[in-house]
Amino acid sequence: MTASVLILNGPNLNLLGTRQPEVYGRTTLAELEEMARAHGKKLGLEVHCAQSNSEGALIDAIHAAVGRHDALIFNPGGYSHSSIALMDAILSTGIPTVEVHLSNIHAREEFRHNSFIARAAIGQICGFGPASYILALEAISRHLTRS
Repeated sequence: MTASVLILNGPNLNLLGTRQPEVYGRTTLAELEEMARAHGKKLGLEVHCAQSNSEGALIDAIHAAVGRHDALIFNPGGYSHSSIALMDAILSTGIPTVEVHLSNIHAREEFRHNSFIARAAIGQICGFGPASYILALEAISRHLTRS
């Protein structure tokens, strides 16, 4: 049976490719999603993607993932550092989650070093640009195989 993974992207990630390319690169969200779907297919994973700038919509997507997806790859953007509600949503579902970031949040401004999401995730991958998503898919695949 093919495992289903939801890749959920948070605020401002719809602007990838044009927003601060010196930090986030020139890959667009559509390109990143296609790359993730292709790599997921190689791993035997069915990859679904969604993006929202709204905290409430992200919480709804996490809740809706239960019973539909086997794992979550989540780039919460700036909500990493402020959203206890998103952390609680992940904890309440029990869905295995890997937090991803394109940039190395630990090498940036100090306020970015703390992530509430990491407290609910099985792991965090950051700093590898679009490859952060590929690495997260690899990690999820291994995790699901062990489970």
